[in-house]
Amino acid sequence: MKNDSLRSIVFQQQMPYPPERIWRALTEAPLIAQWLYENDFQPAAGHRFNFRGKPRPHWNGIIDGQVLFVEPNKRLLYDWNASGEEAEQGLKTVVAWTLTRVDGDATLVRMEQSGFRSEDEAKGPSYGWERLFTNLERVIGSGTPQA
Repeated sequence: MKNDSLRSIVFQQQMPYPPERIWRALTEAPLIAQWLYENDFQPAAGHRFNFRGKPRPHWNGIIDGQVLFVEPNKRLLYDWNASGEEAEQGLKTVVAWTLTRVDGDATLVRMEQSGFRSEDEAKGPSYGWERLFTNLERVIGSGTPQA
């Protein structure tokens, strides 16, 4: 049965850094931990990983993922799913990152998380991504992720 009520959230922002520098912050586990969650991420299609955050009511603190597609410095797709007891009926989405070079060394960074059901209340994750984008740019700008 097809669910016509699936929704997406999209964030995009131009950052004054080359795609290669942003890519490192999106794909290297120690850098991901600085702006998102502790993790065992590897940018290889088929790799299964977890993001591990602080548990909260209605969330055990773990996100199960699998890398779906990797085009270095351009595009990255992975599952973002509920874990543990919440896995069967919980969140099952896909996160897609797209990096497009603009104006010399600047990059348009686009993130789309798709597959939200109406009961997933996409407003909450939307606020979360707004904060995470701020954290991402801080990590990239700190000088740590050199291209």
